[in-house]
This record gives sequence, structure tokens and C-alpha cells, in this order.
Amino acid sequence: MRLNHIPLRLTTGAFILNTGLGKRKLDKDSAAGLQAMAARVIPPVSRIDAERFGKMLSYAEMTLGAALLTPFLPSRLAGIGLGIFSGSLFAMYLRTPGMTLEDGIRPSPQGTGLAKDIWMLGIAAALVLDRKTTRGDATRQTLAILGRERLNND
Repeated sequence: MRLNHIPLRLTTGAFILNTGLGKRKLDKDSAAGLQAMAARVIPPVSRIDAERFGKMLSYAEMTLGAALLTPFLPSRLAGIGLGIFSGSLFAMYLRTPGMTLEDGIRPSPQGTGLAKDIWMLGIAAALVLDRKTTRGDATRQTLAILGRERLNND
């Protein structure tokens, strides 16, 4: 894990882990509500028992949160997991009636709670796209540029 990944992984990991811990003892109605929203993005979810879905969601969030907090897990892999999770939340936001204004993007007052999770999608992109440049890579890139310039000048 790179030093600049620590704040990204620490904040999202702690947030998601805490959210998962809070869902461990969801009542059946709350689990059914979350399941109905999730089924808009992943329809087969509706076939799972609501209480079981709540437990699975809780465990999945705790696992993702712990993965983000685990320093030896590659950031790119943690970012992919976060991207899948946050992308699903964003898709759920877009597909749930009443969450957006007439334009279909900007959040309504009811949709702000889901729309704010877009920050996690941005963090996932940063973790996946960040590329570590080694001294050897930089040297090879510099030599390639110099070589092209010399060819162009000849």
C-alpha cells in the first residue's frame, strides 16, 4: 500500500466496516426495504429471504471494510471491491424512484443520502488507476523521449 492510499483506505474502510456492523441485527422490515432497493440493481436478490439478505449484506460490508483496512492487500484489488460496491449503490440511487430530480442525476432531498456515496466511487477509481512509477520506469520513459527527440532532429 502506498502512503497516499492510507487516508483513502482508512476513511472508506472504517465507514463501510461500521455500516456493516450496524446491520448485523436488522429487523425483518428494514432488511426487506434494503433488499427491495438492491433488487432494482440486482434482480435475483429478491429471491433471497429478507433476513438472510440483511445478514449477507452486513457480512459483505464488514468484509469490504476490513479489506480496505488491511495494509497488505493490494490497493488495486481493494479499489476493485470498493468500485463494485459503490457502483452498485450509485446504480441503486439512479434507479430508485424519487431519489433524483427531473433531470435524473441531481439528488432530490430524499436521494441525498444515497447520492453522497458517490465519493466512494471516486476513491475506488483513484485506488484502481493509481500507478506506481519506479525509478527504472521513469528512466526508461526519459530515454524513450530523448531517443524520439534525437530521431526527430536528425
